[in-house]
Amino acid sequence: MTSDEDVAPATTKVARSRSRGELFRSSRGILLATILLFVLSGIVEPESLSRSALSGMLPFAAILALVALGQTLVIQQGGIDLSVPGVVSLSGVIISYYSNSQGGPNSSAFGLAIVYVIGAALVSGAINGLLVSRARVAPIVATIGMNALLYGLDVEISGGTPVAVPDLLSHFANSKIFGVTTLAYVAVIVACLVIFIVKKTVFGRRFEAVGASPRAARAAGVVSGRYQILAYAGASVLYAMGGVLLAGLMSLPSAFQGDSYLMPSIAAVVLGGTSLFGGKGNLAATVIAALFLTQLQQLVLTTGLSVGVQYLFQGGAIVVGVGVY
Repeated sequence: MTSDEDVAPATTKVARSRSRGELFRSSRGILLATILLFVLSGIVEPESLSRSALSGMLPFAAILALVALGQTLVIQQGGIDLSVPGVVSLSGVIISYYSNSQGGPNSSAFGLAIVYVIGAALVSGAINGLLVSRARVAPIVATIGMNALLYGLDVEISGGTPVAVPDLLSHFANSKIFGVTTLAYVAVIVACLVIFIVKKTVFGRRFEAVGASPRAARAAGVVSGRYQILAYAGASVLYAMGGVLLAGLMSLPSAFQGDSYLMPSIAAVVLGGTSLFGGKGNLAATVIAALFLTQLQQLVLTTGLSVGVQYLFQGGAIVVGVGVY
């Protein structure tokens, strides 16, 4: 006879196998689309796959992946975050201005600027989460209001005048390891960490359960509001990370550098297969979708087509996603 102890490990293995199978199936569509896009790029415009073109594309794909991961966390909770541009832009302004606020750039000023960036991201994200979960403010209203507030701080700090980031950050953002941009490694490491937390921990399982059905989660004794607040706060930290790396990549960041990251972050989530109504999300597919969208932009630029083509595709992806779910 087979004991319960013998059955339990087998059941666990089956569950893990099914989980991996579901992850692969939900990623298969965007993975195939990305492969086809690269094949098409090679046929239509081989220059878009040149070494220099890929070297220029990958850092921006990595930054979009970080921002889209944050957006995925929020959308998994049935929300949406329109404060992405404000957080990305303010993070670049803080890191450039406060790193130079103590008589010139130095390591202590840079470290303090990082603390300010993280603090601003956590506070803005937590306020968004509180407004949505406690005050029952619609996510669109709460986050677009926060975005306006962040842009106000942005202009107040910078005065609209760009300041160069420290050489330390610029060198890191523009460096390569084995010929691949350092930012790609950062994006992969952060993605693996976020995926592990969401998919392999008790916290992550409760997080997805709250997103799927807050009422059922509350009935099971889970405090749903707590997870919504953490989703917005964690997402803002990821936006801020992307903003800091983008500032380092640009060396002289614009006070409005985050303007181009709102629509792509939502489109990447939708293309990655995460439901806009909350629940389980495919974070790995979101990262692949970020690569897809960045290469699409690269192809549009190298072929000389209007950037409107890219925006039409992003908008179409969101519309299709809403229709499917």
